[in-house]
Amino acid sequence: MARIGILPLGRPTFDVVFAEENLARMLSALDTSGHEITGPRELLFDASAARDAVEALKDEKPEQILILQVTFTDASMTIEIANSFDVPLSIWAIPEPRIGGRLRLNSFCGLNLAGHTLGLNRREFSYLYAAPDAEGIGAAIEELLAGRRTSKPVPLQHVERKGGAGADAVATLRGARIGRIGAPPDGFGTCLYDAEKLKALADVSVEEMQLDTLFSGAKAVSGVAAAGVRADADAIARNLADVDQDELDRSLRLKAAIEEIQAGGGFDAFAIRCWPETFTEYGGAVCGPVSMMGEARVPCACEADVYGALTTLLLQRIADAPAFLADLVDLDEADDTGVVWHCGQAPVSMADPDARIDATIHTNRKMPLLFEFPLKAGRVTFFRISQARGETFAVIGGGEVMKRPMAFTGTSGVVRFDSGSKAVLERVMGAALEHHMALVYGDHRDALAEAAGALGIPVLAL
Repeated sequence: MARIGILPLGRPTFDVVFAEENLARMLSALDTSGHEITGPRELLFDASAARDAVEALKDEKPEQILILQVTFTDASMTIEIANSFDVPLSIWAIPEPRIGGRLRLNSFCGLNLAGHTLGLNRREFSYLYAAPDAEGIGAAIEELLAGRRTSKPVPLQHVERKGGAGADAVATLRGARIGRIGAPPDGFGTCLYDAEKLKALADVSVEEMQLDTLFSGAKAVSGVAAAGVRADADAIARNLADVDQDELDRSLRLKAAIEEIQAGGGFDAFAIRCWPETFTEYGGAVCGPVSMMGEARVPCACEADVYGALTTLLLQRIADAPAFLADLVDLDEADDTGVVWHCGQAPVSMADPDARIDATIHTNRKMPLLFEFPLKAGRVTFFRISQARGETFAVIGGGEVMKRPMAFTGTSGVVRFDSGSKAVLERVMGAALEHHMALVYGDHRDALAEAAGALGIPVLAL
């Protein structure tokens, strides 16, 4: 049996009590594994505590490091941990019930982000996504620690350069402009970009702006313009009076400010640093405005994800419909479904017609405006122009949004992927993909393959 050094990672903006309950169950499962378990047994919420734990763990001389991804975290600490130990590295993330409430842990997204960053840094790792009390968890843990659940690169398919609707859509990108407002949050390697590579790939340019450009613009929006945005929002969600009115006004002014920036700079899409400063410095969410901009065919990627903005823009043009840049937050092999989600910014035309669209607040930051609804049932196509493992390629997949109750608050949909949830998990983690994927209604896979050919990049079939 091996000496396993554990490091439980968490973020206090999630449900701390629920996270601690799940950590206790994870530790119980590990304690019965027969391995020697060493390291902290409490959640590490900040980098200072995690670094102290790493230094203490070095003295224990572990034969393997196991990161317990109890809640979502960015990947900055993960890569520090990986670089601190020259031993095998594993990550264990856990699902949470789809009961219509907030994402209390968002553990899978943390695993996804960590996997991408480790892939970029050429660091091998193993992973497990399973509940600590799942049937067969003991065997799964043993496989994880024995190195039989490694992240394995996925073969890419090369496509011919040829014409078609996809190639035509790529041609329309030439000369397009993306406005990047703010930089990606620390630890979000998924959202980084190289301007020269982007220009060479698609002849798309990026203009970088400070967040204060957006904030000062929003504060300067006229009362008439703000009232116009409110009228538009009121036509979408009739319960605007239920949220804090000052915060709502600040949120709505962000849309008017984005529109002014778009008109002044001729931008086709945006990549916006949506948190934490929109809440902590400005005082209103940009999620609702992003939903409205997406519906108007001006995609705005969260977390300043420039390639996410490019992805959404191209997918929108191929489908001639609004596209939604979402997180994959759960995969359930037994049910053979996954959940795509974001905090509340999907285009409202994607709403289930039998569900009410509600105005709501951000689940972690407690400010409006977000739109809340389940996605409508129907055929969807998934797409991402990826930079995973340092190679540019297109991720293309298909699935069906199911007629299901809302899995989590915000905008979410339960999806049955064509390839099955088990295969999707293996491909996402094996390829070390980014945590953002765009989706649109309809089957557009052939056109997207044509687009990949026109861009001169291979395809990963999701």
